[in-house]
Formats: sequence, structure tokens, C-alpha cells
Amino acid sequence: MAGGGFDDFDIERFRERADARIAAVEQLQKALSSLVGRARDEDGLVNVEFSSRGLSELELHPKAMRLSSGELAERIKETMRAASDDLYRQMNRAMAEALGEEGDQTRFLDDPEAVLAQVREAESAFDRTAEDVLGELDRISARLGL
Repeated sequence: MAGGGFDDFDIERFRERADARIAAVEQLQKALSSLVGRARDEDGLVNVEFSSRGLSELELHPKAMRLSSGELAERIKETMRAASDDLYRQMNRAMAEALGEEGDQTRFLDDPEAVLAQVREAESAFDRTAEDVLGELDRISARLGL
């Protein structure tokens, strides 16, 4: 914004970018709703499917009934975690495809400082924008004698 005004603001480019972003988010919503995470325990006794609604399929092989209740419960929990992790990976891949690199949330798993840095950057950008807008409104008010 040269001179503190909105003269350099390209509303058409802004609208096109917003439309593209909305279309990407709509595509992402459709993709996410159809994803299913799958996992099978090492012996093939427990099969699990996990969707955005939670556990969608649990299949136990008849041989699984030979396990102790504790061992079976542990295998079910481990397989559910693996299916949930599979779904999470698929969701992140879909987000990265639809939204670009900024959509890939896995980059924050090992670096919480990166999350804080991004929040601080967004806060700073918001503050600068708010100051610019308020300054422009003050100039407009002064010109109108308000």
C-alpha cells in the first residue's frame, strides 16, 4: 500500500485467490469425508477401519477367540491406533495436496516452536493490517471533516 492508501490493492486478484481457496477447501472437505484408515495386526487376527466418524469396521478372525481377553483387547487397541494413524496420514496428505505446503500439519509435530512462530507472525501481520486500516479511516474522516 504505497502512501498508506488502497490504490495498489488489486481487488480482482484478491477475489480470484479467495475463490480458488474456497474451491480448494470444498474439494478438501469432500476428500476428507471419504478417507478410511485401515490396519491389521501382525497375525491377521484383527482388522480395523477408522473413518472421520471413528471406528467404522472391526473384524475379528475366529482364531482371535483363542487369545486371552487381555491380549485380544490389547491387539484391538493397537490396531485401532494404527488405523487412526493411517487415517491421520491420509488426511494430512489430502490437506497438503489441497492447500499446499501450509496444509501439511505434520511439520508441526516435532517442532512446537514453529507453531508459536507462525502464530506470532500472523498476530504481527494482523496488527500491521489493523493499524493501516485504522490510519486510512482516520485520513478519510479528516478529509470528510468528521
